[in-house]
Amino acid sequence: MQCLRAEDLVSAESPRPREWRPQIHRKCTDTSWLLLFFLFWTGLMFIMGYSVMAGATGRLLFGYDSFGNVCGKKNSPVEGAPLSGQDMTLKKHVFFMNSCNLEVRDARLNSIVLCVSNCPEEQLDTLEEVRLFANSSGSFLCVYSLNSFQNPNADSLCPRLPVPPSKSFPLFNRCIPQTPECYSLFASVLINDVGTLHRILSGIMSARDTVLGLCVLALALSLAMMFTFRFISTLLVHIFIALVILGLLFVCGVLWWLYYDYTNDPSTELDTERENMKCLLGFALVSTVITGVLLVLIYVLRKRLKWTVELFHVTNKAISRSPFLLLQPLWTFTILVFFWVLWVAVLLSLGTAGAAQVVEGGQVEYKPLSGIRYMWWYHLLGLIWTSEFILACQQMTVAGAVVACYFNRNKNEPPDHPVLSSLSLLCCYHQGTVVKGSLLITVLRLPRILLGACNTLRGKRNAWSRCSSRCCACCFSCLDKSLRPLHQNAYTATAINGTAFCTSAKDALTMLSKNSSHLTSLNCLGDFIVFLAKVLVVCFTVFGGLMAFNYNRALQVWTIPLLLVAFFAYFVAHSFLSVFETVLDALLLCFVVDLETNDGSPAKPYFMDQEFLSFVKRRNSFSEVRAPRAGSSRTTEEGTELQPVAQ
Repeated sequence: MQCLRAEDLVSAESPRPREWRPQIHRKCTDTSWLLLFFLFWTGLMFIMGYSVMAGATGRLLFGYDSFGNVCGKKNSPVEGAPLSGQDMTLKKHVFFMNSCNLEVRDARLNSIVLCVSNCPEEQLDTLEEVRLFANSSGSFLCVYSLNSFQNPNADSLCPRLPVPPSKSFPLFNRCIPQTPECYSLFASVLINDVGTLHRILSGIMSARDTVLGLCVLALALSLAMMFTFRFISTLLVHIFIALVILGLLFVCGVLWWLYYDYTNDPSTELDTERENMKCLLGFALVSTVITGVLLVLIYVLRKRLKWTVELFHVTNKAISRSPFLLLQPLWTFTILVFFWVLWVAVLLSLGTAGAAQVVEGGQVEYKPLSGIRYMWWYHLLGLIWTSEFILACQQMTVAGAVVACYFNRNKNEPPDHPVLSSLSLLCCYHQGTVVKGSLLITVLRLPRILLGACNTLRGKRNAWSRCSSRCCACCFSCLDKSLRPLHQNAYTATAINGTAFCTSAKDALTMLSKNSSHLTSLNCLGDFIVFLAKVLVVCFTVFGGLMAFNYNRALQVWTIPLLLVAFFAYFVAHSFLSVFETVLDALLLCFVVDLETNDGSPAKPYFMDQEFLSFVKRRNSFSEVRAPRAGSSRTTEEGTELQPVAQ
């Protein structure tokens, strides 16, 4: 047997630190996680197909009568229901024959529901007036089987008299009674007894134009902030900080004013209005806490704002070498919007999935199918994981382009198509790494969502239970925030070394821990300014939503659409402005690797340009930046200049 040398034994016992080298030939990383993602999406495709086959979004959007006919559409007959299968193309409104005396008995309304052409805008006191209204407007307010008003059963087949004046409202296209006493009874029974999911979805759909307008506003504000950062100056920073402070204070004040207005409004009777009031109180408290914390942080960091301008000048110079980096958020946003629209469409279909059952009197009811609630949770998991995956792909692409431009000797001739090259490496080799990183973020978010759902479903609980659940949610949120930078550094390390996610995260953490905390403070300062930009986008969008939604208080759970709009605004702002965060994080990690590998001598010059080097020297002493590196000696072989190598 051949004897091992002593140095081989030493190397076998203590593995050498990784040599950071941009790889030319790579291999696929984390392939098992990519297979898991493929299997998960197979389940999502099954849910999509099932929702198309079993769902009926038209029932939710347009409303339906007691005989299974969707208003405003041509319907197919239901076996055993003789009045089903009618052509309701011209009858687009839902009319309740007993709208002033609605009751729910055994989870069923005591009133027959019809599809009509027009809602009666004036009170009808006699059966003759009902007949005249049908002749003049073409809107028949009696059961479809009634052939003549001379029928002795006409009183039971026509609406209960007097018929109150009503007006169509875009909530299931219902005819809403306009008299105060009928309106109060009608809304309290009908709206408060509709399922929670249907109430939320109806609030979204009835305010869909407002929601769409606010989403466009968030997109425009995000684009404006991105180009503001591209040409940032000291004056713009101070104006930007002033706008953030005013936006926070203004939104906080408007929320408290609306809550005060709700509590002192004597007409607040419906559960939807009470829910809006409770949500407003929660929004006001949360916004007050966030405003206080951000104002304190702005005051503490006010003297360091001058470094922000120089920091973003360095970042913008890196972006100028690959200007197509600014277009990354556009395709990311396009893919996200397409996925979200698809997700909402499937959710609407799942919310209306039910089997038609014929009950007494030839009426039709739709019973929810079994297993739908489990599909909702699976569908929600797909929303979070896929959204995080799309954002992680953007981070990986941007990091790869920055790495390609940084480790290039000739700064005047940047590499050809760095964004496309980075995207091709991602698609060919590192999709599994992105899947694994996005899944870890999703796993940290799921407990928070489950805790929130449990809090909602259990209702009133003791103070200890509420406090413990909120503490757990806070811990998961802090863990999520602390691990996100690690994910970005892991993607950058993968772009350099071509290693798997866990290996890249460990190597990046080890490399950054050897350097001074001053680099971390620089990174945190830049991330904080970008976060303030996201807050500014959300503030202006939420303010527009408050002003728009407040006009329809009674028949909308409008706090849910407002919360979704705020989430969308932050997500869009994050998609666009995260380019600067990603470039900054990647630059600092490349800078640390450059210091670790080279010493600035003619034999081993730095890859960084002089502007970046002078900025770091001005921020803190160059010797202090390299001080931690002196503690861990590296041999001459390990400290050789970075060169692309084949793996």
